[in-house]
Amino acid sequence: MRQYSVDDKGTEHIVRLGVEGWWMGDRESWAMLSPSMYNIDAWEDCEMLLINRDNTLELIKNSPAFCAMIHKLDERNNIANQRRLTSSISATAEKRYTDFIACYPELLERFPQHVIASYLGINKDTLSRVKRQILQK
Repeated sequence: MRQYSVDDKGTEHIVRLGVEGWWMGDRESWAMLSPSMYNIDAWEDCEMLLINRDNTLELIKNSPAFCAMIHKLDERNNIANQRRLTSSISATAEKRYTDFIACYPELLERFPQHVIASYLGINKDTLSRVKRQILQK
């Protein structure tokens, strides 16, 4: 799955990618009870668990295992977001790509190059150049 926004020019900006066992959603929309600015779509057939806010809060309140799972997912999400933010403001395109393949090798075979490029904040031509430079090393 991918989570993305679309700017005024119609360009898609991918903010998250996900595979089995990952959660996908807009935390701001969920917490603030506001419409989401993101779209989410599946790139492969998938099974989804749809759960609303009231049911989630009830499970957190009454199920220590669910609460622990949410806590662990939140920790991992926060770490990933922090790393991605740092990378996007300070790393070269090559470093962003090498970090991506080191952290998420399973995503390389699941998403096309233009999706990965958008996630990395570069265009597909830059990604092709980066991949070529890495192969030449």
